[in-house]
Amino acid sequence: MKRQYRLRKNADFQRIRRFGKSKSNRLVVLIVLPNRLNHNRFGFAVSKRIGKAVRRNKIKRQMREALRLRQEQIQPGWDMLFIARVPIQQAGYQEIARSVYNLVDQFVLFKEM
Repeated sequence: MKRQYRLRKNADFQRIRRFGKSKSNRLVVLIVLPNRLNHNRFGFAVSKRIGKAVRRNKIKRQMREALRLRQEQIQPGWDMLFIARVPIQQAGYQEIARSVYNLVDQFVLFKEM
């Protein structure tokens, strides 16, 4: 995912946590906030409770890839923070992708086809 589409600053993460709206499922929490830009920005947080760095990075890569594949189908102008929950440790890629898409769909952020 290109740099302009990523949330990288701690201040951005804190702003989204404080002012954003959230929804969750068994594997992932999604917090969204409008960003007044012509594109979306995505952030991913995985706690140390989930595992060591290799496992945490793999989970972030899987969530990022799921979003990259459907990025063009999401309405622009949102900051999205995805926070992994502990049960994600046992989930495969397909289940993670389904959870991510389900949360984006709950916010009605997919474009109408």
